[in-house]
Amino acid sequence: MINEQIRCKEVRVIGEEGQQLGVMASRDALNMAKDAGVDLVMVSPSANPPVCRIVDYGKFKYEQLRKEKEAKKKQKTVEVKEVRLSPNIDVNDLNTKCNSARKFIEKGNKVKVSLRFRGREMAHIDSTKHILEDFAEKLSDIAVIEKAPKMEGRSMMMFLTEKR
Repeated sequence: MINEQIRCKEVRVIGEEGQQLGVMASRDALNMAKDAGVDLVMVSPSANPPVCRIVDYGKFKYEQLRKEKEAKKKQKTVEVKEVRLSPNIDVNDLNTKCNSARKFIEKGNKVKVSLRFRGREMAHIDSTKHILEDFAEKLSDIAVIEKAPKMEGRSMMMFLTEKR
């Protein structure tokens, strides 16, 4: 909110150079801002009393947008990559899948390891849990289990994340 939109009786005012001007009536603060040729901008409406700043509104808005863009650039998005296994996977195939998961984790992504069961494979769920445990063991130097192996429908899933 700026200028006449501010409806509070009292506000804490901060000057153009960032100095505290104290608590005063919003009408007085607005007059001070008009005398300086700038705007009165409410920066913290939830404070008691609300905090207003005497500043050029266009410049203030520009600075805010620039800070938001800068924060967005530094923000890191984590993707979830999936590695699918089957219950009758061979050792070399498992090693290949481990290597691809290792690359994903090194790039900073999470890895979802899913063991999919089809047809009669559903009868041997208990004897295939070791596959996911072996998979996690091979990646234990760079990854930790975020979510333990769990059955969901026809697949058993586990999530791995980077060790910190």
